[in-house]
Amino acid sequence: MTVDMKLFFDARWTRTDYYDGISRYGASLIQALHTAGEDVTMLVFSKDQLKLLPKGVPYQIVNHPFSPRELFIARTLNRLGADVVFSPLQWMGSWGRHYKLILTLQDITYYQFPKPPTFLPLPVQIIWRLFHMAYWPQRLLLNTADAVATVSKTSRDYITNYHLTREPATVIYNAPQPGNKPAVHQNTTKDIVYIGSFMPYKNAELLIRGMEYLPHDFTLHLVSKISDSRLSELSDLIPDGANVIFHGGLDETSYQNLLVNAFALATASRAEGFGLPIVEAAIMGIPTVLSDLPIFHEVGGKGSLYFDPDNPQDFADQITKLSDQETRATLIQAGHTHVTRFSWDKSAQVLADLAKSLI
Repeated sequence: MTVDMKLFFDARWTRTDYYDGISRYGASLIQALHTAGEDVTMLVFSKDQLKLLPKGVPYQIVNHPFSPRELFIARTLNRLGADVVFSPLQWMGSWGRHYKLILTLQDITYYQFPKPPTFLPLPVQIIWRLFHMAYWPQRLLLNTADAVATVSKTSRDYITNYHLTREPATVIYNAPQPGNKPAVHQNTTKDIVYIGSFMPYKNAELLIRGMEYLPHDFTLHLVSKISDSRLSELSDLIPDGANVIFHGGLDETSYQNLLVNAFALATASRAEGFGLPIVEAAIMGIPTVLSDLPIFHEVGGKGSLYFDPDNPQDFADQITKLSDQETRATLIQAGHTHVTRFSWDKSAQVLADLAKSLI
């Protein structure tokens, strides 16, 4: 039986300048829902956000999520006739709503490492840190929703173990972009690529220290934007003779060109909600070398090599294994097979089914 549903998607967390993880997650799910014929409407607070959102999808301009008016956004959505509202984060006003609400807990990293993202306003950073010092505030927030989603089974298990929701969370996976097609690797560089923030839990220090134990023809490329103070801290750790390049941010084309010729993609993170760069690399035929965490085993499977995130020598040893062409070819095949389970079409279908089950 076909269920008519007017689905509103909270896209107000989309950036206006470049894709970060939450921007990509939202835009990709919206596109897949729209392509599948779902009646989806985007919520934005500025037309500038539309630059990073799918074209041709209806939208409504509402308040900024940090505005005091967020307390009353349900009145607006009631008036617009929303049946179900999906937020890719757990923050959304819900008082007085007449629609069904799905909130998302992207990951549980900030319970293990409560330092907030530095791009948030200082008052929000203080609230963020206090919020993650106990579990009960998260329970109160998530239990205002009719359903809760997350992006991995690892995060779902954490949510279950700490009783953060009344009902089991639904896994709506991240996925690679449709343009990330399998690549046949012939000539590889000795480039090791890391993309991600430089917050302490990301453990970029270990990757830099690990370069001491690799031949000097290897180069570590640190792709993302970085503050001057953090750049100074990490630059002081570069071993003598090691090649480490801080790119300070690359556009999508430049990043893809770097990645497609890379020797490996690496991350030493101590916690993660998913790990989208791992999937994107594996789809392109790039081996991944990862810290030994449950979430990375879920995302990378047998197509990755794993190391102790406290041992730079172990990191270097795993990188060195990729010089063996048979090992490399086996990992590339296993990685590609593993990550084909992740697709935006599948994730959009899970979201649509969940939303329809609520009405």
